[in-house]
Amino acid sequence: MALHDARDSTPAGGPEVHYAARLGTFSGTMLVVGGIIGAGIFLSPAVVVQRVGTTPLTLGAWGLGALIAIIGGFVYAELGARRPRAGGTYVYLREAFGTLPAFLYGWALFLIIGTGAIAAVAMTGANYLAELLGLSADTGRPMAIALIVGLTALNILGVRIGATTGNVLTILKLSAIALLVVAALLLVPRYAAPVVAAPVTPLAGPTSLGGAIGAMGAALVPVLFSFGGWQQTNAVAEELVDPQRTLPRALILGVLIVAATYLLVNIAYLRALGLEGLAASRAPAADAMQVYLGPAGRTVITFGIVTSTVGFLGMVILMSARVYQAMAADGLFFRSMARLHPRTQTPVAALVGQGLVALVLLLSGTYGQLLDYVVFADWIFFGSTAATLLILRSRDDARGVHIPVRAPWHPFSTLLFVAAAGYVVVGSILSNPGNALRGALLLALGLPVYAYWMRQRERDERQGEHRRTSE
Repeated sequence: MALHDARDSTPAGGPEVHYAARLGTFSGTMLVVGGIIGAGIFLSPAVVVQRVGTTPLTLGAWGLGALIAIIGGFVYAELGARRPRAGGTYVYLREAFGTLPAFLYGWALFLIIGTGAIAAVAMTGANYLAELLGLSADTGRPMAIALIVGLTALNILGVRIGATTGNVLTILKLSAIALLVVAALLLVPRYAAPVVAAPVTPLAGPTSLGGAIGAMGAALVPVLFSFGGWQQTNAVAEELVDPQRTLPRALILGVLIVAATYLLVNIAYLRALGLEGLAASRAPAADAMQVYLGPAGRTVITFGIVTSTVGFLGMVILMSARVYQAMAADGLFFRSMARLHPRTQTPVAALVGQGLVALVLLLSGTYGQLLDYVVFADWIFFGSTAATLLILRSRDDARGVHIPVRAPWHPFSTLLFVAAAGYVVVGSILSNPGNALRGALLLALGLPVYAYWMRQRERDERQGEHRRTSE
């Protein structure tokens, strides 16, 4: 059965519409940075310290996470150069392993992973915004709804508008983080650290090599989750100028920027709060800024967290919708989602459908629980996508297809990334097997849905063939 190219999105009776290549290296890099830095770096460092118990192991965990992220960036850079198609991960899985795993990825993204993240991040950003503006907690949900609707509308108006909004928010978040780092490295503490009402269990570093390896492994789970997100940029490959060159550059630059940012932020936290203080803090960025700049510093970093979460939200909305459009173009999702608007050249139906599911999850209050169920699935797809490079490079080399971008030390680096993804999956399952089982069942629900869309596609192909022969 022939597969459709995700770019072929022709409204009935109208001219063929393609994505518009309007984004350069800067916008691509900001997509990568904005797609990674959300709320994780403001929350995960305390968990990492609690799990390793020493400063060297804390920085070592973030350094190792940065190395794995850089390897993953090179892997995805080569994949993007080999298959510069809208849909990214969906396309790589489809071409390497077939339509079923590709569909299950899109299914999980649409049902929970992408839409659940949109709902959760919108709620987080809205709560911080309400705090910043001095509003009551009751305003959080209406503001979250407004964020989802507003950012979806901006992305409908055009990829450049959506990306420019994301660029501005990413620059603002990096500026706030830079202020935190500069304050911690150059200023003298002027205020006392906030008093922690409920201290954590006293820290104790590992006493053996085996204990250190185990502690480091446990710490890598929140570290790698904080580094996740660069893979989504591949979904907008067709909207990048010269994607075979621009996408790899954006991925590598973006991951390097985030790696340096995360390491500097953790140094800033440790210098401001100390090991015990960071382990006990529920808001390390705000607590660290208060040490140097008092209440004003706390307000500034709260603004930074708002821009970080809202910027991340906009990137997820922009990039995830391209996956659903690619699925629909293959006849495996709602046909309307395959179409691009003739004027804005954006997947309007995919964006609207995604927004509606996110709003349902937000209003039902189930998004957090559902995300916990499928958190392991995200890294299953991470690892599986990296593994597609083993197949796609072999096929292309056999056909004499060569590209200038190649992941260094492949296949060893690729296998290392796959192993790291596998570790996160296993760690997630062992830490909460009940959630993993429920998540597996949610994925399994995609099997009958896949069978339905396959039957629909076969029927459409038979009807199309019948029309061609009758003409």
